[in-house]
Amino acid sequence: MAITGWQSMWHKHPGVRSGSDLTLGERSADRMRNMMGSWPFVFTFFTVMIVWAVLNTLIIGRALHSRSFDPYPYILLNLFLSMLAGVQAAALLIAAKRADSISSEIALHTEKNTDDIKTLIHDVTRLINENTRLTGEVKTNTDLLDEIHLHVANIGKKVGAEMGRFAPGRPPPDTSTSS
Repeated sequence: MAITGWQSMWHKHPGVRSGSDLTLGERSADRMRNMMGSWPFVFTFFTVMIVWAVLNTLIIGRALHSRSFDPYPYILLNLFLSMLAGVQAAALLIAAKRADSISSEIALHTEKNTDDIKTLIHDVTRLINENTRLTGEVKTNTDLLDEIHLHVANIGKKVGAEMGRFAPGRPPPDTSTSS
């Protein structure tokens, strides 16, 4: 089916019901809004009015010698236009009600997502604070470990031990025999 006229994108929104989820009245209101609110409808409407005037004034009026179906003030056309205006007013109200319904569904979806996002932001903030606290503890422990290494190195120098001159897992070289 070809897409004609102006099409809205609300039906692609995840928070808006569409397709078989809609009632018959809602689907009809959407179709009516899409049809009556389009340029093809406007051009067709003007074409029908012009054809009506030309048909009644020139063709039927001349063929039947001024006994046309709806002569010049076009009273029957005026009646049809008045009826159409009444129907269009109801159609506009139905379309506005459906637009309100769509806006409400989008607002509820947005509100739910906002609450979910607030929860996620709270969780992320809590994790960042915990990470900051743990990073501070790691920094404190690293500073303490550096101090311990410094004290062990100073103790080793005082007792004359050679530091770092042997592979891990092997005993340190015997410094007493070299003197």
